[in-house]
Amino acid sequence: MAEEDIIKARKEHLNWFLENSIDPYPAKVPRHDDAGEIISRFEKDDVSFDACVSGRVTAIRKMGKASFAEVFSNFKKIQIYIKRDDDQNNYEIFRRTDIGDFVNVSGFVFRTKMGEITVHVKRLILICKAFRPLPEKWHGLKDEETILRRRYLDILTNEKSREIFLKRSSVISEIRKFLNGRNYVEVETPLLQSIPGGAEAEPFKTHHKALNIDLFLRIAPELYLKRLIVAGFEKIYEIGRNFRNEGISTRHNPEFTMLELYCAYADYGDMMNLCEEIVKRSAEIISGETVFSEAFARVSIFECLKEKTGIDFQGNLGRDNLRAQAEKLGISFEKDAPPSKIFENIYEEVILKDTEMPVFLMDFPEEFSPLAKPRRGTPIAERFELYINNMEIANAYSELNDPVRQRAHFVSQADDSGREQIDEDFLEALEYGMPPTGGLGIGIDRLIMALSGSQSIKDVIIFPQLKSR
Repeated sequence: MAEEDIIKARKEHLNWFLENSIDPYPAKVPRHDDAGEIISRFEKDDVSFDACVSGRVTAIRKMGKASFAEVFSNFKKIQIYIKRDDDQNNYEIFRRTDIGDFVNVSGFVFRTKMGEITVHVKRLILICKAFRPLPEKWHGLKDEETILRRRYLDILTNEKSREIFLKRSSVISEIRKFLNGRNYVEVETPLLQSIPGGAEAEPFKTHHKALNIDLFLRIAPELYLKRLIVAGFEKIYEIGRNFRNEGISTRHNPEFTMLELYCAYADYGDMMNLCEEIVKRSAEIISGETVFSEAFARVSIFECLKEKTGIDFQGNLGRDNLRAQAEKLGISFEKDAPPSKIFENIYEEVILKDTEMPVFLMDFPEEFSPLAKPRRGTPIAERFELYINNMEIANAYSELNDPVRQRAHFVSQADDSGREQIDEDFLEALEYGMPPTGGLGIGIDRLIMALSGSQSIKDVIIFPQLKSR
């Protein structure tokens, strides 16, 4: 039957409810039990009891004077059984109930001859009439475009997708629990900022009418979180959205979720240990077992590059030299790529290619790490990035707290990018004094992607950004 014919038939059923003064969209729903709890309780005692459950009808099997149906409630399915002779009115309602409708049923729980736990219906109420049929008779969506554009149907019909998003939620909850247990304070910082800072990226721009000023969606919360360290907080974190007006790919979405945390009197070594523990805990939640039993590898970028290529990159990070070395090594880069991006392409290709296990890359050039503290007497930043499956998951520093040096970095950054604004308020805050601090940022979307084996970041973001139809 064509979809338009199905919709027409369902609207005829709707009219029957209206003609019989039955509200097909009631606001009040009778108290109901959780389907999973009903099943667990019966399995434990194997004794009948009264129960009430609400949910979506996902299957109907009519058998003359009696019928079976399946109700999907809180991501659990429970079977219901209804007899015409029990209550004619109930059965008339059931006859006009379609797959996809929401119902509330009450009755007693029993086990069928086939061994299935079932609710014998004594009362049935329609609580929402659905017009459109569920996709492919409840067997799930197959078309990738439809999966992403109608994620609600994907989650409804695809257990694997549903499981990813439930586990994503569990990972975030566990991270909060873990950090709260270590006396970190969760805070919120502005999404709208007058000067975007904390990372090198193209921001989204908007305009505030009342103030008549341009504002930007934040690219990172870093500079505001550091202000709070100045304010006296010693352990803080934020889990929230960042926005970057850049490309879309299997690893990039214009808006994404980050965990960013700061700890006073700590350095990047402390952040490395903390990061490893968070990732290991997250992996256990995703897989249900211990995934990483060994300590993560820790690799110095310059030492490893010299060992693998024979080239000493330290002190030779100009654009021309990096372009020449990349070409010599057969590593591609965009024509207008800045030196930092060319260098990133080089170390990712040379060090990380075909590396699936987690690895900390350490000791980045100070000139490519303007917010990080350099190791005393060297141009090497106390910074690391965590990679899993050749994909950056986390970034961390011993935070730069020298206001003179930070200003110099900001000025250099502004000259290179052509931006005129420097966050003077942040620099002023640093001049009041910020204690030695370790900072860590973990991309939640990429973390879930890497640990779940997903091939695209779109698979782990419920509503990813898509092109127009």
